[in-house]
Amino acid sequence: MLTILLSSPRVAPGLLTWQAWAALRAADSVLAGSGGHPLIPALTAADVVPVVVDTPAAAVPLAQYLSSAAADASVVWLAPPGSDADPLLLSSLSVPYQVLNGSHDLPGAHLLDLVGIMDTLRVSCPWDREQTHSSLLRYLLEEAYEAAEAIEDGDLAALREEIGDVIFQAFFHARIAAERPLAEGGFTIDDVADTLAAKLIRRHPHVFGSVSVSSAADVNANWEEIKKAERAAKAAGSASGAVAPSALDGVPFGQPALSLAAQLQRRAERAGIPVSSVSSVSADGAELTGEGAGDALMALVARVRAAGLDPELELRAAARRFADSVRERERSVGSAAE
Repeated sequence: MLTILLSSPRVAPGLLTWQAWAALRAADSVLAGSGGHPLIPALTAADVVPVVVDTPAAAVPLAQYLSSAAADASVVWLAPPGSDADPLLLSSLSVPYQVLNGSHDLPGAHLLDLVGIMDTLRVSCPWDREQTHSSLLRYLLEEAYEAAEAIEDGDLAALREEIGDVIFQAFFHARIAAERPLAEGGFTIDDVADTLAAKLIRRHPHVFGSVSVSSAADVNANWEEIKKAERAAKAAGSASGAVAPSALDGVPFGQPALSLAAQLQRRAERAGIPVSSVSSVSADGAELTGEGAGDALMALVARVRAAGLDPELELRAAARRFADSVRERERSVGSAAE
């Protein structure tokens, strides 16, 4: 009987399933290839001593070798870590066999591979070695837009690839930041993960805490209150502490003007500041839905261009004026409250 034992290189050697340990202890012999195997020290410490043999690399000769070894004995073959059962190998065996997964990756464990690949690229690739946060900025934006396009197209295969490209940018920036001392703002990919995990837990007290909610609207209301408290805490902890927190804090002004304007308006309205109270723009008029809204925007872009103006720049300037008006309104409300 031949047992082909698969194992993950991302799991500490020796952390095997009870089925794997049972097969190992019951075997007449445990074989490992001459290239070595990370399980060997752990198994040896448990009095299961593998025999290192010089095996063929090709599937068919290896199958013949293992079939011969297991013809009259119970044999466990330690497959190379991270490998799957080769269909050609299995079809070429002439003895009864079983395939055991001795250790299983936790969800997300394959991200560890990216850490190693990113380290190698940063050291060994001339192009990757020269990159900075600034030089990579365009790629971060491009990859996000490509992922958005895949979503709009409903192309899940493309989305799988594009999300990977977005993740790679996060790993790349973290790897660059890790080269700076902690005192100079350096951080690692683990610091990024820790910060994100803490934020998610903090912003979901209805999941990880004792807060009760009955609807998505309750979740949104809690979310805004939590972010408001976070902005106040950041302002209190700043060097000067002189800048009052604003509902607009954290809005990235580098985003496209249309999404910037929409986010600024959403933030203002959530803070109880109607758009009409700080801007001459009125939302009154015929209701726009679906294609009508897009057509109206396209028509407005055409009018602006016909006037010799840049729609992006004009809307960005208007968004900044709107932001200034919101902050002025916040200051006046704050002064009145005092």
